[in-house]
Amino acid sequence: MVKPHLFIVFSLLCLFALSSQAKVTHTTVPPARIVWMSDNTGKFVSNPNHLLGTFSGQLSVSDTSYATLMSSDTHQASILLDFGKEMYGRIKIFSAIRECKVPVRLRIRLGESVTEAMSDVNMPDNPQNPTNEHSLRDFTVSAPWLGSFQCGNSGFRFARIDLLDKDIKYNLRHVSAVSLIRDIEDKGSFCSDNKRINQIWQTGAYTVKLNMQEYLWDGIKRDRLVWVGDMHPEVMTINNVFGEQEVVYKSLDFARDDTPFPGWMNGMCSYSLWWIIIQKDLYMYQGNLDYLKSQRDYLLRLVKQIDERIDENGVERLDGIRFLDWPTSENRNVIHSGLQSLSFMAMKAAVQIGEYIGDRDMIRMASSCLERMKGVAVDAHDNSQAAALNIISGLSTDPEKDCETILKNGLDGFSTFYGYYMLEALAMLGKYDEALDFISTYWGAMLDLGATTFWEDLKYADVANAARIDEIVPPGKHDIHAGGGAYCYKGLRLSLCHGWASGPTSWLTRHVLGIVPIEPGCRVLQVKPNLGPLQSVKGTFPTPYGIVTVSCTKNSRGKVVCDIKAPKGVKIVR
Repeated sequence: MVKPHLFIVFSLLCLFALSSQAKVTHTTVPPARIVWMSDNTGKFVSNPNHLLGTFSGQLSVSDTSYATLMSSDTHQASILLDFGKEMYGRIKIFSAIRECKVPVRLRIRLGESVTEAMSDVNMPDNPQNPTNEHSLRDFTVSAPWLGSFQCGNSGFRFARIDLLDKDIKYNLRHVSAVSLIRDIEDKGSFCSDNKRINQIWQTGAYTVKLNMQEYLWDGIKRDRLVWVGDMHPEVMTINNVFGEQEVVYKSLDFARDDTPFPGWMNGMCSYSLWWIIIQKDLYMYQGNLDYLKSQRDYLLRLVKQIDERIDENGVERLDGIRFLDWPTSENRNVIHSGLQSLSFMAMKAAVQIGEYIGDRDMIRMASSCLERMKGVAVDAHDNSQAAALNIISGLSTDPEKDCETILKNGLDGFSTFYGYYMLEALAMLGKYDEALDFISTYWGAMLDLGATTFWEDLKYADVANAARIDEIVPPGKHDIHAGGGAYCYKGLRLSLCHGWASGPTSWLTRHVLGIVPIEPGCRVLQVKPNLGPLQSVKGTFPTPYGIVTVSCTKNSRGKVVCDIKAPKGVKIVR
């Protein structure tokens, strides 16, 4: 996500100044297919199929298994490769032997979509908005004679290679993507009788895993920063898929240390509220009391800062940048409603944290604030985001009405970020069929368009006439990447791998498998599956004590029969 620009440069400098011991693997990925070539006659691009398949990495003076590129004054040799899935990493190019030993100039363009890999940066007033911001995706390099080199890093799936030098033959032996990804096990799993829902669960998990780099990033192409609001859906996915991960603690601590008082995290009051909520949720799943206690001083000062901005009537008067998500960013009434609910949620979390760490001052201050806020009526203003937060916070005076707002609005105004909280609100009111339909329709639409990770945003109305992101857009079709986006993520600047879009992954584990911790550290788990229209579901869930396994099937009478296995130290309640 791109937030207000005043904070981006400062955050970038801080992030890059810190060292990291990120445990990542470097995996070589060969091209899966050739999408496009500038020449199909064989004159300027010959033997391109030699680029497909695996390659040992050993160049040989006698090897003739290479593609040849040749440019002229009237034709530039180019080829576009698809590596089959979104990844974070770089490109490695192997140059075969040729007569002339002078380095050859190549232009490399990386893209999360075919359109992005085929686009030019720095074109004034280009409505497609291709950029080299946050990570380079369009650059010129020199290829050695009988050697290899690497360049990147960025988030990408496609790579276009152009031979810039003219009237020479360049022998290209191989092109690999070098994927950088954390070497961690997917301890959680989800499998139902609906393959589409299963794929959505896995895609959300993969999206977050790619963003677990030096820190827990928002996106792997951009911004590649710690945005605390984005972190809440990401941390919930990590809790349900990967278990305890040091990158979460490191990122939370960075946000804390980077935000001296009276500042707000990332400049946004809502993001400091989310930081408190994340701390509580993380403790419920992982039970790391020493870590939670280490946050005490900052938490207490933050609770005091929030309390001072809730007036005597219980109405929030938070300063800083007032932001929920982008679709609501121009509606002050909705933002106020959402911040009222978020403040209430954060103070409830602070009371719980105070109880966990035995801090009476925190309990007293947060409880007093909650008492003032309880009597404040919160109007959702016919907005799904505000309605969802009203329900989740417990402030809604008419949950059924707020639920109807979410259902009535449907996918209009939906965002991949706050769509997660709409799903949570629907689950609280037992609307599992409707929530599963939202998941299948909205997140499934990205899969239908060729996505292998979930996007920063999707305006659902654009789906009807959209071309796939893994093809050159045919005439008459809508380019969902170049022609999509809004606000600060217009066109190709839109991230197609964004961690805040992973909400369905944790939601499916929490509400369909039905696994929810009700005592810190998963000492007690409630397992209450809700299959909705599904006939069967099974999966695993990581706890600090080991893996919980749940398998459920509807019998001939429609009753759900479950088999649950839990490790020692975990109590299961139904």
